[in-house]
Amino acid sequence: MTAVIEVKNLTKRYKDKRALDNVSLTLEGGTIYGLLGRNGAGKTTLMSILTAQNFASAGDVKVFGEHPYENAHVLNRMCFVRESQKYPDDAYPRHAFKAASLFFKNWDQEYAERLIADFQLPMKQTIKKLSRGQLSAVGVIIGLAARAEITFFDEPYLGLDAVARQIFYDRLIEDYAEHPRTVILSSHLIDEVSNLIERVIVIDQGEILLHEETDALRDRAVTVVGDATKVDAWAEGRDILHREELGRVASITALGSLSAAERAEIHDNGLDLAPVSLQQLIVRLTQKNGAPVNEEVR
Repeated sequence: MTAVIEVKNLTKRYKDKRALDNVSLTLEGGTIYGLLGRNGAGKTTLMSILTAQNFASAGDVKVFGEHPYENAHVLNRMCFVRESQKYPDDAYPRHAFKAASLFFKNWDQEYAERLIADFQLPMKQTIKKLSRGQLSAVGVIIGLAARAEITFFDEPYLGLDAVARQIFYDRLIEDYAEHPRTVILSSHLIDEVSNLIERVIVIDQGEILLHEETDALRDRAVTVVGDATKVDAWAEGRDILHREELGRVASITALGSLSAAERAEIHDNGLDLAPVSLQQLIVRLTQKNGAPVNEEVR
């Protein structure tokens, strides 16, 4: 596939802090990416620079082969939906959608109206008076109905309840199938979006920790559970991501795929294999890269 975004040695400094540290990245067209990482890892900074809403301290960014800054030919082909999007105090949802229809050439008004009904968005209230979830729905509707060639979703659905989030996921995958484009989805709800994303990008402390196909990433680790002595013997010499012990039972998550013979040997030793979710794997990899964090990677 053709690269639509190319980032080379990108660095962003805020006084003494490096939000991005020598990041290099290539994103291909027609792919749904998951951009994952802790709060403050650099996700929003990266997306802001790619959409020309922020400036790099060093490095080079090209979108569709061109620099995006003050480049209308590039900017009107991208849509950046942010959780913190601001609107005028007297604006109604219809005003936001009308502005989007003028800016995005692929805007589908009929589809937008369907989404308005799906999310039960009150159109007669000003955006200022909408709930957090309803405000999130405004951004999601714009991101989907714009059908921009590149769409960034920076956790715009944080206020949505579980039902509304599922509607978003369903509509995204349905419309992506009919209208392929590049989607960069920033989320801390990793297991919820794991079936949507085709490639995973994990950013931590301003650096790209990994960039892999989702299916390949799932095969990178395994968890073995059973008698602590036997589990520790199996784990000797392996790259351990995490170990837990309760009484005489231990659980170890280690990097590396297993052959059929290795799986049979584990079974013969009375040990069990447990699945490693995408969220667990990314949490453990992030912990290994720095200070321990809780299970919610952002």
